[in-house]
Amino acid sequence: MSTETASYREAYAALSRIAAELENGDADLDRVLPLLEEARAAYAQCQSRIEAVRAVLAGAGFAGEGLTGTGLAGDGLAEAEDETGA
Repeated sequence: MSTETASYREAYAALSRIAAELENGDADLDRVLPLLEEARAAYAQCQSRIEAVRAVLAGAGFAGEGLTGTGLAGDGLAEAEDETGA
């Protein structure tokens, strides 16, 4: 996956795949650093897309209204909020 052209969904899927691989212990030690670098790039892509949406919403007068639980609050990962109960 090239994170420069990846959609939010593609970058998020990459993060999920990498997290599962690391959590399951499936990653060979020699593969951990490249996985972390890929995860960092995918996270940056997701964060960039979220910030772009926030900027549009703020410009349209939606700043801070109803963003909780939409995947646009906190770090932008609604699933992570659901799992932690936040």
